[in-house]
This record gives sequence, C-alpha cells and structure tokens, in this order.
Amino acid sequence: MIFIDLTPYSCPYPLVKVKLLLKQLQVGETLHVLLSDHGSRRDVPLLMKKMGFGIEIIKDESHCLSVIITKTN
Repeated sequence: MIFIDLTPYSCPYPLVKVKLLLKQLQVGETLHVLLSDHGSRRDVPLLMKKMGFGIEIIKDESHCLSVIITKTN
C-alpha cells in the first residue's frame, strides 16, 4: 500500500497526483489518500468510481477525507 497526504494541496493537483500514482500500481494494489480541499474531496472519489477503481472511505471529517483506492484494471 502506498500512502500519500495531499491535504496541503488544492484541486486539481490531488486528482492528477492520484491518477499518476495509480498508473504505477499493479492490479490489486492499494493507495491510501488524505484529502482536505473541498473540490478534491468531491472529485477524486467520483472519478475513481467512474474509472472503475475500488474506493473505500475510511474517514470523512470536516477537515479531512481518508480513502483507500484499489487498482482493479
């Protein structure tokens, strides 16, 4: 599992970074991501679902969203 804290950044950087990291992973590997920017908190999970990746929200607090994304394809 790769862990990345993207809370200091605003959209679109977190979305681009997540997409680039997922390209490096093998099918079945996971990426644990922390997000704080409102746009990223909305866009990253939506795009990952749309792209067919598995996504599990670990913690959804007002200041931080913690998700695990699983590469499925």
